[in-house]
Amino acid sequence: MLAQVERWAAINSGTRNLPGLATMAGLLADACATLPGAVRLVDPAPVDSVGVDGRIEPIDHGRHLVVSVRPEAARRLLFVGHMDTVYGVDHPFQTLAWRDDGALVGPGVTDMKGGLAVMLAALHAVEASGAAAGIGYDVLINSDEETGSLSSAALIADLARGKTAAFGYEPALADGTLAGARGGTGNFSVVVRGRSAHAGRNPRDGRNAVVAAGDLALRLARSDRPGFAVNPARIDGGGPNNMVPDLAVLRVNFRPRDRDAIAAADQVLRATAAAIATDHEVTTTVHGGFTRPPKPVDPAAARLFGLVGRAGATLGLAIARCDTGGVCDGNNIAAAGVPVVDTMGVRGGAIHSADEYLLVDSLAERAALSTLAILRLAKGDLT
Repeated sequence: MLAQVERWAAINSGTRNLPGLATMAGLLADACATLPGAVRLVDPAPVDSVGVDGRIEPIDHGRHLVVSVRPEAARRLLFVGHMDTVYGVDHPFQTLAWRDDGALVGPGVTDMKGGLAVMLAALHAVEASGAAAGIGYDVLINSDEETGSLSSAALIADLARGKTAAFGYEPALADGTLAGARGGTGNFSVVVRGRSAHAGRNPRDGRNAVVAAGDLALRLARSDRPGFAVNPARIDGGGPNNMVPDLAVLRVNFRPRDRDAIAAADQVLRATAAAIATDHEVTTTVHGGFTRPPKPVDPAAARLFGLVGRAGATLGLAIARCDTGGVCDGNNIAAAGVPVVDTMGVRGGAIHSADEYLLVDSLAERAALSTLAILRLAKGDLT
């Protein structure tokens, strides 16, 4: 597993690096080829984005890897991971290093190339045990989780349909704690169009789109409340100092705690954008949506957490869980009505930073945990 992680982490597979993702997909397909199922690469669904110029343009994504094992089985499971990282080809964090305490530092070692190694090791162990004949499963390793799984959301929903349970291989915390309930997320781009004018000769004839976008950002920030967090993240736009800018694009993220908060956040966004249009005499167009529904721990999910906890106890591991505001493909799976534990990956920390590290002893530990939990699911222990 460690050799796999080192090999895979040496390949830049940032979400926008299509050649790097293609290389990773090929290596992962080879690693999955010894599982007793069909391996295929699935083209990404079309995805559009609002550019800095306000125009809607398509975004390219890498292909997604799917493995289907015993699809005719009555009891079927889903295992999900992602091959992409947050580190683009121009990011300074590209190489591996060892810390004095034995931790491996490198881009994606924990999130989630270590998790992929754990998942595949567990599935190979389950197959070797001879106890897997009664279950079928699908494996999905997508190429766009770090940017919201927009090109794989429909594929996730399709593969989740009818599954008994699912495991995702996002990293656990350094002490092994799992993520429990998760909030949701929504990403929006608000295009503000004003009117250009000369900044010295006739500025009052203009309608400043940057000022309007800034006012929108401030008003949305003030709407932050328990239940949903609001983060105005970026404003694109502007131009020469001697021109009143006629275009700006505000990027804003919402983190709703539950489905009621989604409706409230959407209403706040659209009402505030409309008010800005009136007050500043500009036009505002809202693009985007809530792409990760909140993930509560319902009774079925609680039973799955209990099964993982009992498997951990058998191995001498105390498995705790805590709620988090972060999101992942586990949100999508839960929205399909399937119980999921989505942090079955390695222990480590500092993910999404140049200090990302993997606690190497967690590779075997977490592979054993997954193997035992899958074997118990195969026996029907969840019910």
